[in-house]
Amino acid sequence: MDLGPLTGRVAGAPISWGVCEAPGWGHELPASLVLAQMAELGLAATELGPTGYLGADTDAVRATLETHGLSLVGGFLPVTLHVGAQVDLTEAEAAIRTLAAAGSQVVVLAADAGPAGYDSKVVLDEDQWKHLVHNLDRVRDLVAGLGMRTTLHPHVGTAIESAESVRQLLARSDVPLCLDTGHLAVGGADPLELAKSAPERVGHVHLKDVRNDVAAEFNAGAFGWVDAVRRGLFAPLGDGDLDITGVVVELERAGFTGWYVLEQDTALGGAPAVGEGPVHDVRRSIEYLRDTVVPALGAEVNHRG
Repeated sequence: MDLGPLTGRVAGAPISWGVCEAPGWGHELPASLVLAQMAELGLAATELGPTGYLGADTDAVRATLETHGLSLVGGFLPVTLHVGAQVDLTEAEAAIRTLAAAGSQVVVLAADAGPAGYDSKVVLDEDQWKHLVHNLDRVRDLVAGLGMRTTLHPHVGTAIESAESVRQLLARSDVPLCLDTGHLAVGGADPLELAKSAPERVGHVHLKDVRNDVAAEFNAGAFGWVDAVRRGLFAPLGDGDLDITGVVVELERAGFTGWYVLEQDTALGGAPAVGEGPVHDVRRSIEYLRDTVVPALGAEVNHRG
């Protein structure tokens, strides 16, 4: 897959195929099918997906990835960070060590809000902010000691969701961000403005497009998070309302050399019919990168030249 300067830096994610750790999310396609389709599309790597999805242990994960010619770029890890000065990181450490042993490069951390799931809303007080930053540093040190990088993922239904919480995080911590275009937009932040104003803080990227009408209904409380996804909140790149091209151009202009993960959250009501399924939406996103983003990057280079 020739994507110009992005070649070898575009990864997939099981959630684009409807595979998610959230209870009751929907029908889960088998890893063998999902990874085979990633490889057919020319993706270079994948994120891990839910615990156990790619294998029962790290050897199994490595073998599964090798079978399909894919590497492991990272894994999503929700951890509650704001509830005390020394939160128990035992479970997080076990997950982080598993990621390291499986060959992961990045830990995509989310500031979990607690047991209410992704329909919760959290506004941190000053003490909670101090706890979050301190515990985030603890996690980063643990991750670095295992040879990986930490990024913090602003995410709907977590302690870092709103535009104001992202601004506060940038001011209070120097941990890099996972710039998730979709979650930032739904939370009220502008991913393009962030790519322009703080590209040096971006350590990892999740590319999503968003249908603003569905996002507005979700934010008005018309339905919950899973229902928003089922109603098409996230679109193939170029089919929604975000300036994905602008985000990538700004990051590349600033010298970003990390991964772009195609992550259009999908929830399946059942097994797709033969010849159908999420793979077609992922293909559309790749075609958008090839036909729209890469030419824009070329135009940018020519303009500078």
